[in-house]
Parts: sequence; structure tokens; C-alpha cells
Amino acid sequence: MDFRQLRTFACVAELGSLSKASDTLRVAQPALSRQIKLLEHELRTELFTRNGRGMVLTDAGRLLLARTGGIVRQIDQIRDDIQSAGGAPSGRVVLGLVPTVSCVISARLARRTVERYPGISLCIVESYSGHLIEWLHRGEMDLAVIYGPSVDLHLAVQSLGRDSIVAVGPRGSGLKQKKQVDIGWLLRQRLVLPSHSHGLRAMIEHAAAKKKVTLDVKLEADSFRVLTSLVEEGLGYTMLPPSSVRGEVADGRLETAPLARPAPRRELTLASPVEHPGSNAITLIAKLLRDEVAACRAEGLWDIQLA
Repeated sequence: MDFRQLRTFACVAELGSLSKASDTLRVAQPALSRQIKLLEHELRTELFTRNGRGMVLTDAGRLLLARTGGIVRQIDQIRDDIQSAGGAPSGRVVLGLVPTVSCVISARLARRTVERYPGISLCIVESYSGHLIEWLHRGEMDLAVIYGPSVDLHLAVQSLGRDSIVAVGPRGSGLKQKKQVDIGWLLRQRLVLPSHSHGLRAMIEHAAAKKKVTLDVKLEADSFRVLTSLVEEGLGYTMLPPSSVRGEVADGRLETAPLARPAPRRELTLASPVEHPGSNAITLIAKLLRDEVAACRAEGLWDIQLA
């Protein structure tokens, strides 16, 4: 196996199409197809199944991508650092954001990146912490903002601060008239929550166990937008950072109320893989991200206690 074959394989796997990989790598499709076939011949197994929808990884292909995807990214980052040494920074940075952070900061961060570092290509991926952690371990992502606790993650982590949580309900729920809400009362209401694999659900389950409350969860949603829309429809309450629903509250579609003390706060963590040092572009994006978190707090857009 040589690097060109592995890079071609990784690009086709990511895009799911030879034609899209051809446009990205600027290499003719027959040449890319030949490299894939040579790789399959050497490994004596098929890496893709070909169908009308494109190229789909086989089990062997998924194994190869898991083992080599991080290596390919490291070599690309080394090349970018060498080529940009002494000049404008360049390279590709894949940043993962949990949805409640993405809705606050992603557009601001993208704008700052374009203005400050036009040579850097920033790819923002939005998902819950469990998925982001998995992609960091597989080397498919350079940085991710996740919710803690960050112990035993086997990642390089840095605390960004602690994010507050409030009760969130539909219009007419009466939350906006309340100075605060007892979490015991909230936990006894019908709730709309993410599934068990996500950090917010774990935090709420832990709070319920301490109060000896059995949760009434009739609906689960692993999409942040679906979650908030279900609450808007009056199908239950949830708990979220106030910054993540600021627009919906301003429009009168949702209501919120602070939780009575001691109100839970979640640790917000900037995580990266430990297996390889970050490129110059990754370091610069991490710095921009920390600056934007601080700026959002200073502007009153984010109720976060900075680390």
C-alpha cells in the first residue's frame, strides 16, 4: 500500500462517489478506479460495493478506513504545515460541535476563519458528544467541543467553562412567569429527551436518580432541531442551555425558566486526539474558538462560566 492509494481510498470512502472524489483530488476517474482496484488486489478483498447510489464500504473497507484514516490526515497536515511555513497558514481542519454549541458559535467562527485565515479550509460537523468522541478516536476529526465529564476519554482535553441548564417548555406553559423552577417538579413532567447514548440524557437520568424520580419520557430525539420542535408542539418539556434556544424564546415559540439552586451545569471541553500533534491550522482554529466563546459571553449571548 502506498500513500496515494490510501488517500484515494479515504476520499472515495468519505464522499461515496468516484466522480466526487475525482473533482476533489483533481484526478481522472479511471486513474482513481485503478488505484482502488490495485489496493483491493493487494489486500485480496473488496473494499467497496458498487451500486446505483455510489460506492459503499464493505466490512473490510470500514476496517481499513478506521485503521488508516488518521494516518492519511496526519500526512496531509504535515504537508500543509511545511508548505505554509513562513507564509500564510493553510490546511483543512475538521471541527466537531455539539448542537447546543453549534447554534451559538458555528457561524461566528466560520466568519472569523474566512477573515483571518483564508488559506484554512474549515469543516464543521454537528453531532452529539458520543459520536464526536468516536470520530476523534478514529482520527477522522481534529477538534471537538463536547460536554464532560472528560475523564477516561483518552483524549487531549481543555476545559472551556461550565454551561448553565434551564427548563424549556412550549408557549403558554407558564415558565416565563416563574423566577425559578424546582428540578424535582420538572423531572416529574412529560419530557422530550435525547436517547440514552447522549450526555444530556445521562445528566438528567442522574438528577432523577438523586431525586428518586421515574422519568416520563414518551418521545426521544437525537436531532437538536427535532427535539426543540417537539417541545414547541407542546409534547413535553426538556432541559437545555439558554443560549441554544435564545431565538425561539425571543420569537415566543418557547419559554424558559432558571432551575432552582443547586442548578446543574455541564462542563464544556475542547478535545483532540492524543496520538499526533495538531497542525498549525488546528492550533489557530482552537485559539479562534476559545476567543469566540469568550466573546459570546462578553456580549451576553452565552451564560457560561469560563474556565
